[in-house]
Amino acid sequence: MGQQGFRKFMKEELSGAKKKEAFRQEKRQVKAERKAAGDEARKRKFEQQTGQAAPKPTWSKNTKSAAPKKGPAKPQYGKAKPQQQEPTKFTIVKKADASMMPLNKFIAHAGVCGRREAAELVKLGHVTVNGDKVFEPGFKVSEKDTVTMKGKKIFLQQNLVYILLNKPKDYITTANDPQGRKTVLDLIKGVTAERVYPVGRLDRNTTGVLLLTNDGELAQKLTHPSFEIKKIYEVKLDKPVVKKDMEAIAAGVTLEDGFVAADAVGYVDSKDKSVIGIELHSGRNRIVRRIFEHLGYDVKNLDRVMFANLTKKNVERGKWRYLNEKEVRLLKYMNQSFVKKQQS
Repeated sequence: MGQQGFRKFMKEELSGAKKKEAFRQEKRQVKAERKAAGDEARKRKFEQQTGQAAPKPTWSKNTKSAAPKKGPAKPQYGKAKPQQQEPTKFTIVKKADASMMPLNKFIAHAGVCGRREAAELVKLGHVTVNGDKVFEPGFKVSEKDTVTMKGKKIFLQQNLVYILLNKPKDYITTANDPQGRKTVLDLIKGVTAERVYPVGRLDRNTTGVLLLTNDGELAQKLTHPSFEIKKIYEVKLDKPVVKKDMEAIAAGVTLEDGFVAADAVGYVDSKDKSVIGIELHSGRNRIVRRIFEHLGYDVKNLDRVMFANLTKKNVERGKWRYLNEKEVRLLKYMNQSFVKKQQS
């Protein structure tokens, strides 16, 4: 008998054009539900602000002007029916101009994530526009609108520049020097018309990873002590570091400006114990040099090999490169693995 006798009990799989049409219908239904949810949210806000019941929404694209019928009017018998008053339109109208863009595109241009990820965040209800929760990724917004993501306001990036520099010795990390010494800006002169500045400081004789940008919000995040951004250094000392001093660095030492402990410390080369790798989140001035000087060591070379999630890989000493979009996104929003977790 086979499956033939059971066919009426089996759910027939759609294929070809039927399957495509079913998918289109399902997509239309989901879109309509999201739009209805957005309308309902705007209606509630209208009622809260005005104290009046919101009129029924009438969208312009579905509104047709009633043209007068040709020919003589039909005679009316009996009592005339009262004319129904045309409902008040309750619409949100935005003027179309060049600055308008879909909401998911706005989020992507703010550096939060890609457009597809942004669309999913909108659908999940994580985004508000001017205080209203919006569920439609294609909802048109401009930079004049207040857009928040999970309660945090986001902004369009306009001419923001991010440069990673592998700093050499004898350059100071400042925009201008009254003494006329060489600055890190001399190394990127002419590469951008925007005014960029170094994020944080490296001593004149400290080399390695340095970020330069005109993104003030990101700079504040990467330098404020509350964010505890991770930094890794390679330190060359005048003599091998003994085991008890390595343990002291890990446990913490008390300097003139307070207690400090390394997040991690170890020998870079087991055959040369004068070369140490140390990970810190503290941003105090000359902190690495002062830790080793406190224990009786003289720092010969100090190189920062990692800052946040940035390394100097494939960037020669004294050279630079632009950060790519993914690196910027990791720094700003997505990847918090380089941020030391708050101690409970």
